[in-house]
Amino acid sequence: MPPFTPIFIPGLLCTEFLFAKQRANLANAGLICDTRQHDSINEMAQVALDQCTGALVPIGLSMGGYVALEMARLAPERIAGMALLSTNAGVDNGERANERRQVIKLATHKGFKGITKSFLSQLLSKRARGDAVLADNILKMASDIGRVVFVRQQTAILGRRDQKDTLAGFKAPVLVLCGTADVLTPPKFSQEMANLAPDSTLTLLDGIGHLSSLEAPGAVTTALHDLFCRIE
Repeated sequence: MPPFTPIFIPGLLCTEFLFAKQRANLANAGLICDTRQHDSINEMAQVALDQCTGALVPIGLSMGGYVALEMARLAPERIAGMALLSTNAGVDNGERANERRQVIKLATHKGFKGITKSFLSQLLSKRARGDAVLADNILKMASDIGRVVFVRQQTAILGRRDQKDTLAGFKAPVLVLCGTADVLTPPKFSQEMANLAPDSTLTLLDGIGHLSSLEAPGAVTTALHDLFCRIE
């Protein structure tokens, strides 16, 4: 058994299904962080840190990456490594923050299903959008999360802190991974994070969209396996 516990942290509107194929094919399936109960990234990170004792390797996609970075800020001595998938170490600009506020307002007052369907074009590459099974699985995750938790998670994302200094001071191995067709967190953010982290590996997946662990499950599993080997 490796001397650390991987902890998988889903993104916005995502359940543990987001990492099902990775956990099924890695020697250490680790734990899943519950991102449904709190409306702050700090509280989510605290919950993750409290799930077990000893060294952790946070694996976060999108919002999960914000939680992973907050874990590294709060308890760097416990973080043996980190995987930052399809995410960003910075904060929203004014336009993006306003978009989130509008989405929260719509979800609160005008329904929820329309918003989740409209998100598909942002979550998947153009090619993957034609995969009806994949699209249905993503919509099911969103349905399982529901309106109340969606608002809670968006509120947490709006209130997150800039973690560039955290990443620059983090000495353990870091995997930074992103699809080149990711429109929500374009590769420029991953390149920035890889440049900041002292011991980083950058993996760009050609033609893959935001939900990289679902669109390219094998490539993400391989990248995580390589990260675990670096840590051991």
